[in-house]
Amino acid sequence: MALKFTTSYLEDALTLFAYYKKLAERAMDQVTDEQLFATLDGEANSIAIIVKHMAGNMRSRWTGFLTTDGEKPTRNRDSEFEEPPAMRADLLAIWEEGWACFFSALQPLTDADLTRTVTIRGEAHSVMQAINRQLAHYPHHIGQIVLLAKHFCCDRWQTLSVPRKGSAEFNRRVAAGEASQR
Repeated sequence: MALKFTTSYLEDALTLFAYYKKLAERAMDQVTDEQLFATLDGEANSIAIIVKHMAGNMRSRWTGFLTTDGEKPTRNRDSEFEEPPAMRADLLAIWEEGWACFFSALQPLTDADLTRTVTIRGEAHSVMQAINRQLAHYPHHIGQIVLLAKHFCCDRWQTLSVPRKGSAEFNRRVAAGEASQR
């Protein structure tokens, strides 16, 4: 991801969210359909379950973001950890649906909106706090997706960032203006 200097919190946050979304997608692209649904053990979540949970969270948090509680009464969080869509296409459709809710809520915001009050589970948050809460939550789960994908791919894994033992070359490319540090 090319670093664009900005002093806008919203612009930077949106860029980071887009980066992490793409990171998860690049990881999911590397696994087989079967691996999307595989777990490491009986207590672990599959990539598909993580995607279903994130999509449910996004729909709840970002639909009516400025006017309704971020924990919608129609959300059944527990069900997000059961029976994900059985097909890759359906799974990716709910992923995109969740991110569409997210981006459509955040993109129209301005810096003046950052101090507005929203609620999540009945607790008051500034808009900036609500964004930060998800900026910690979504990359946490995306890290899980990447870890699982890397585990399942083993030696077929294509790195998503600086390759192992590739720091010197990466630093050379940054110095030459050919790569971003972020």
